[in-house]
Amino acid sequence: MSGIKVKGFFQDVTGVNRIVKAREESFKEASSVNSQTDPVRALADAIHPDRQVFTVTKVYEASPTARTFRFEPENGHIAPFQCGQYVNFYLTIGSSKVTRAYSISSAPYQARGEKPFFEITIRRNRPYFVPDWFFESVKEGSKVTAALPFSQFYYEPLRDSDHIMALAGGSGITPFASMAKEIAYESTHDDAPYQTLKNVDLTILYGSVKHTDIVCGDQIEEARKQAPDQIHVVHVMSDDPEWEGEKGFVTREIMEKYSTPDMTYFFCGPLPMFNMVKKNLTEMGVPEKRFRHDAIAQPSNVKMIPGFPEDQVGKTYQLTVMRGIQKDVIPAKADEPVAVALERAAIPVDTHCRAGECGFCRSQLLKGSIFVSPLGDGRREMDKEMGWFHACSSYPTSDLTIKIPII
Repeated sequence: MSGIKVKGFFQDVTGVNRIVKAREESFKEASSVNSQTDPVRALADAIHPDRQVFTVTKVYEASPTARTFRFEPENGHIAPFQCGQYVNFYLTIGSSKVTRAYSISSAPYQARGEKPFFEITIRRNRPYFVPDWFFESVKEGSKVTAALPFSQFYYEPLRDSDHIMALAGGSGITPFASMAKEIAYESTHDDAPYQTLKNVDLTILYGSVKHTDIVCGDQIEEARKQAPDQIHVVHVMSDDPEWEGEKGFVTREIMEKYSTPDMTYFFCGPLPMFNMVKKNLTEMGVPEKRFRHDAIAQPSNVKMIPGFPEDQVGKTYQLTVMRGIQKDVIPAKADEPVAVALERAAIPVDTHCRAGECGFCRSQLLKGSIFVSPLGDGRREMDKEMGWFHACSSYPTSDLTIKIPII
């Protein structure tokens, strides 16, 4: 205590009043405009803007049932992304306001340079709401609002092996098309500013139905020709008598045939294929740390979701939605996620992954009961205890009252 000087109790206490008064005088003299700037925040916002307007500059066939759409930014800048990440679109389709995520099928290097662009590839092998809109309404010159990048599904050299097996089914090939293009570019350009994939050896096991409908087939083959020692493509046809290569499904035997001991396995595809691949890897003794997969979308057939109460199929409930002081009452089908009911009623909800993982559509359950899909329950433990849920992967099992963010 020898280093502290105390004037006295009353002097010290009353001194606070003088400080408070001086502070109030400073407030009166200060400008009402915030003059503080944060250069780091400004730089981050410039590199990764929240949302941007993009113009469609090219549309071309990626297979008989798929199209590739090219987008260029109005402001000339695209946020840096990695192979495997996705872009989120904010769309108005009829009276519905929807968001949809699509994996980027172009390479990161193509988003740099004088005319940067990114591409997505959408498959429409059956009628479906958003793909139908893209195929029928989006043309060269169309403008859309989008944000990117999202997802942690990408190659990380500190974690992943230089030997990658990419397991894909249907339109799940798109992140690996991006990877193949980037490998081909980096391996043939010593001056490439980023060389994350330069020494990666990529084996793609791609499951399709027929060889006449291979999504991004020509794009991947072009990349393979540029880097034949690093990119290897094995097509597996499930229903094609004319095909002379691998047939059937991507089985354990086929995976073992093309595997190396130190491989990291990446997967993107439909739920049934995911279940089969995961089972194969378990039987092969591959540790979980060597298995990376994209978000698994909730299946349109809820009977495929483990534990879904079948007696709920076909029922409709009343959904009361609170947004600040705004209150809306809408119908919600028990066999559709809550987010779908909101979109149908043109109530904005910011979904991204649509698999329950990312948490952008995090909402609060005030009253009622829901079924939360176990396929991608990415909620924090505290959220589970406090009644929060992800609208894209939760289904009403009674009348509900919920609170959602205002966007």
